[in-house]
This record gives sequence, C-alpha cells and structure tokens, in this order.
Amino acid sequence: MSNYDYDIGIIGGGAAGLTVASGAAQLGAKTLLVEKEMELGGDCLHYGCVPSKTLIKTAYVYHLMKNGPKFGLPEVDLPPVDFAAVSERIRSAIAVIQKHDSVERFCKLGVKVEFGDLEFSDEHAINLDGKSISARTWVVATGSSSAVPPVAGLDETPYLSNRDIFSLKKLPGSLIILGAGPIAIEMAQAFCRLGSRVTVIQRSGQILSKEDQDLAEIVQQVLAEEGVDFQMHSSIVCVKDLGHEREVVVKTKAGETLNLRAEALFVAMGRTPNVAGLGLEKIEVPFDRKGIKVNSYLKTRHKHIYAAGDVIGGYQFTHVAGYEGGVVLSNAIFHIPKKTNYTNVPWCSYTHPELASIGMNEKSAKDAGIDYSVWSEEFSDNDRGISEGESVGRIKLLLNSKEKPLGIQILGPHAGDLLSEWVAIMNGNVGLSKIASAIHPYPTLGEINKKVVGSVFAKKLFSDRVRKGLKFFFNFKGRACTCGQDVVCEEEMQNVM
Repeated sequence: MSNYDYDIGIIGGGAAGLTVASGAAQLGAKTLLVEKEMELGGDCLHYGCVPSKTLIKTAYVYHLMKNGPKFGLPEVDLPPVDFAAVSERIRSAIAVIQKHDSVERFCKLGVKVEFGDLEFSDEHAINLDGKSISARTWVVATGSSSAVPPVAGLDETPYLSNRDIFSLKKLPGSLIILGAGPIAIEMAQAFCRLGSRVTVIQRSGQILSKEDQDLAEIVQQVLAEEGVDFQMHSSIVCVKDLGHEREVVVKTKAGETLNLRAEALFVAMGRTPNVAGLGLEKIEVPFDRKGIKVNSYLKTRHKHIYAAGDVIGGYQFTHVAGYEGGVVLSNAIFHIPKKTNYTNVPWCSYTHPELASIGMNEKSAKDAGIDYSVWSEEFSDNDRGISEGESVGRIKLLLNSKEKPLGIQILGPHAGDLLSEWVAIMNGNVGLSKIASAIHPYPTLGEINKKVVGSVFAKKLFSDRVRKGLKFFFNFKGRACTCGQDVVCEEEMQNVM
C-alpha cells in the first residue's frame, strides 16, 4: 500500500468540505483541509445565507417600523437607513458563527487546515504554494461563484455581486438588479424596504422560474405593492458606466428600447462552479460549465476522488452540500456504499412572505407526466395569520393517483419553518391520516398543515354515501337547518334575521 501524507484531503472549506473534514477526523482518518480564502465557512457564511438573512431581518424590522398604523400603532417619522451600521451588524453575525467554523475548532477535532492556492499534480497529490502533499482520497468541494453573464459593456461597468453587496458603506438611492432568481428577489425586497428604488430586469415572464407560476405571481405582486419595479420579458442589450450612475439598455417584448439608470447595479444571474486552476484537466476529471461530473456515489471517474456541494451543480443549497458531505463520508471513510437521493430536497426563498417547497410542484409534475391532484388552503383563513397581519399566501399539497404526497409548496409567513413538518412526513413516509388526527396547538400557523390534509379526508368523510350509510344504520334524521341548500326554509331565515 502506498504511503500517503494523509488518509483524506478536502479542497474547500464550505458546507460540504467542513462536513467531510469534521466527520473524517473524528472517525480517525488523518485529514487535510485546504481553503483558498483566509477563513473557513465558504460562500454561505461570508457572502450568502448568513449575511442575506441578517440583511432581510433588518429590512423587515424597518418595514414594520414604517407600517405601525397597520397594527393600530402611531405613525413614526423614521430617519434614513445608515447602511454602514447595517453592514456592521451583518459582520457581527458572521463573526459569531465563524467561531463554529474556526481553524482552532477543526484543529481540536484533528484536522490539519492549510490556506492557499493549489493544483493537482497527479491523481493523489496536489501542489500547494510550491509544496507537494499527497492523500489516499481526495474530495473537491470548492463551491461556486456568481456567474458573469455575457452582457455587452459589463466588463467595463462597476457592478455588485453577492461578495460585496453586504458590505456597502452607504445605501444606494437606486438599484437595478439583473435576474429574478431567489437571491435577486430577496435582495430586491430588502433594499426596497430599506429605502432604495429597485428595478428588477427579467428575460422571461416569471420571477422565481423554478416555482409554480401562481405562487411566484403572488410574491411579485407583494414586492410590486412595496415599490419594486419589474421589467419582465426584457432582454438586456448592454450596460454602461455613466460615472455616478449605471445605465442598462433593455428591449421589451413589444420591441421598445428602454434606457434604465440607477446608482448601483447588482448582477444575480446564476452561479458558476469553482474549477479554474485546480488542474482537473491534468488528472482527467471531467467537468463542464455546470460543474464536475460525478456518479450517484459522488465519485468522479477516479474512484478515490470525490466531489460534493455547489461545484457539482444540481441543488445549490447549503443543506444539500452538507448532505452530500455525509454521502462522501459513508463511501470514503466507512466504505459503505451510499447513493445520493434528492427526492425530498427542501428549499426556501426568504422573501416576505417566504416560499418553501419539498418534492414536486405542479411544474415538475407536469414535466414528468405524472397525474396529480392539488389541495390548497389560504393563510387568509388561518387565525394566527389573521391576528398577526400575515394573511397573504397559501399551502399547496400535491397528491398522486394513490393519494400519496408528491410535494408541498408553502407561500406564507415562516414557510421554511412550516415546511419542516413535511420534511419529517415525507422522509418518514408518514400516512396522511396520522397528520389529520394529530393535535396541533391553537392558534398557530402550523395548523395550516393539518387543515390542508383534513380537506382531503373531508371530501370522503362528509359525502352523500357516508351520510346515507349512517342514516340506514342509525336512523339519523338529517339536517336541522336547510340554509345553504337549494330549498331554503322561510321560517329558518326569519329566525336567523
């Protein structure tokens, strides 16, 4: 057996890499973790999930302060937002979480952490700043970066990406956003609430294009009512740097050319895998613009080289990267073959209201040619939602022909949290009757989960067939009031009046 420096080497200190490093070291494997940046945590901690959710919460609080009268409170004349203070709060949140992803913590677990640029020199060795390091097994978990779209003039025009939008010194008076995916829409609402004039440019006719159109349209309507301007069906002709402003020239569906100007430009048009400079071509590890090619065991064409997280494309979520890290541990450390299974992947767009999903939605079910039925309930009928002024949104339950859940979409307050019940239900293969008979506390938003399931059984339970059967066996006399029926009792109506 060859004598390698390490049992396993991990490239990338984000969610996938940290999961593998932590698990492998604690299981006794001599573990190396190499990170290009000077801190661990990856894009999620420093430029993604954590700063964005911190900013979204800040914007939400400011929004509530401005809307006191809606809750019976006096109107408040608020001063403009000091974005430098907002950025400081974001940095402080990152710093607290950074302690969990510190070099000291991983060193205590037994992980050797190195920082710097590397390149594979052969299938088992890398060159790290002039030093050769070998490992029996390698895991590539280098993540992804904001994609740079091929827009004329963009290379000569200053623009913001997720790496710098959270550390601005001042709030831009106006902001143009290219793209309408989750990151773009979350930032559109947040900056609009903080006081920026926001314009979103989208090529297609729907924001959040992977979601069902009816739910995406509700999100768009909410943002539009708050002040976000949407330029839909608009193709980008070019962008220009005007010094104190950025100009975006677009062509509308009708063929009209518009010149849009704003103080700042934010580009959020997808992600690209971080594969450049790794030397993957030298060791014949296939990849394309979507990411490194792996099989269902997350192995590349070399059985001892794995890849996980954003760098392989697919579901680009932190929780999926962590899951994939667990799959790598099973295969590379325990040597217990485990395949990836993305059937019940949950996700959430953190707009207000949030839009969360697990399993199939109508769009994916139609694309797969699956017969399904849809059951829905509105948050406007949820007592807690009404009490808190959170009545916009709905839950959609998709059932297959055997009335088994295909997927759930929740658009509403705390949708991501409400979805967790369905994560357990779908992964545990829990029958709908268990949910319908379970006791949920009142008044809570979570009651909507039970109510949508109850509607499935109500159609059967309160049917003419059941009523006729009960009448036959127990001689029930039927309705005591005929209101709502085709024939209305005049005496009953008078009693009601």
